[in-house]
Amino acid sequence: MNNMNTPQIPPTLEHLRRSKNQLKALMPLAVIVLAGIVLWNCWYTVEPEEVGLVLRFGKYIKETQPGLHFKLPDPIETVIKVPVQRQLKEEFGFRTEVPGVRTRYSVQNFEHESLMLTGDLNVAVVEWIAQYRIRDPYKFLFKIKDPRQTFRDMNEAIMREVVGDRTVTDILTTGRQEIADEARKKLQELCDQYETGIVVEQIVLQDANPPDPVKPSFNEVNQAQQEKERMINDAWAEYNRVIPKAKGQALQTIQEAKGYAANRINRAQGDAKFFQEILRAYREAPIVTRRRLYLEAMDHIYGSITRKIIVDEYVKGILPMLSLDKKVKP
Repeated sequence: MNNMNTPQIPPTLEHLRRSKNQLKALMPLAVIVLAGIVLWNCWYTVEPEEVGLVLRFGKYIKETQPGLHFKLPDPIETVIKVPVQRQLKEEFGFRTEVPGVRTRYSVQNFEHESLMLTGDLNVAVVEWIAQYRIRDPYKFLFKIKDPRQTFRDMNEAIMREVVGDRTVTDILTTGRQEIADEARKKLQELCDQYETGIVVEQIVLQDANPPDPVKPSFNEVNQAQQEKERMINDAWAEYNRVIPKAKGQALQTIQEAKGYAANRINRAQGDAKFFQEILRAYREAPIVTRRRLYLEAMDHIYGSITRKIIVDEYVKGILPMLSLDKKVKP
């Protein structure tokens, strides 16, 4: 109670002078610290895979390349660094938690992104990855409000459009690469239309399956279709084995018949030409021609006879000859 009633003693002049001197001693240190902070805030470094966008009072001023650069201190000028050389990706229908040799995926359900209606009114679960780069950082930051979410919305819209034009068989089997290529092309056209500054490098269909409740039925249908394709391929193989052989044999027979016909025609034409020459020779010298024909005929006839018997009562001086070079048949 006594302390509360004691009146406060005003600071003496000496005490005030001492405080003023302490403030004067600390002033240079504060100025040095403030100057250091300002100078440190005026320098910034842009990494090799980045570009820096300098904003002055929130307005875009210039773009700086990798290296050490100077700017006015905050909040006068600020720098936004954009990774233009780095390949970025967005995942749809799944999320990667830990990449690596044994990649771990999120157990959360993302079917609201991947569940789609196909062109034949079936349902498919399509998971994909969109790989892209930032080509124009100015457009990427200032032409659209939320570039990442806008790019994801574009991906979903384009993929649903492409999948909606295909059958479920194409999506789950043979048409996956065509779907990815078409989706990348249409997505790039949409990105250019909205001036996002993004270049789409690749669309990768990670997985495409029917929904879990209908997987067993779909597998049975798929097996039946595979069996059908196998039987059709076997039939075509048998067809390709038998039909070409039959066609080759038929062509060979036709060629042989044409060759035989050509041979007979040529021989007949030659015989006719030969007879015409004989007729011309006969008209010029009939006696000589008849004798030559007779002698040629006799030579041909007797030349093929192995044993000759001459019966003529007027012929004399013919001696029988024993043939020793050939065996004479009785």
